[in-house]
Amino acid sequence: MQTIFHITPRQEWEKAKAIGVYRAQSLETEGFIHCSTSAQVVKVANTFFKNQTDLLLLFINTDKVESEIRYDLVLNKERFPHIYGALNINAVFKVINFEANQNGLFELPSLNLSE
Repeated sequence: MQTIFHITPRQEWEKAKAIGVYRAQSLETEGFIHCSTSAQVVKVANTFFKNQTDLLLLFINTDKVESEIRYDLVLNKERFPHIYGALNINAVFKVINFEANQNGLFELPSLNLSE
């Protein structure tokens, strides 16, 4: 099993659980859901989510994702996993609170990948 990660506001995940599928806003605007590897997640959080609260970190089992996953080169520097379609919620095997520290920055949480 390979795991990728997605940061989302709590209310978006609650909505997804109610309807049975997760569709990030980026799916509508860019055609995919942004994800990260474990090595990328803190950098992404500190770049795009600094000082935000009430966030969750989704642990996604790539073997269970029904939509296509591509590792796209971003800014000619690094490949990031993107999900090209809705995310079936049964591919998410763990969800944790993902809160910034008192400086508004994120640190790598315990990434215990057991289901």
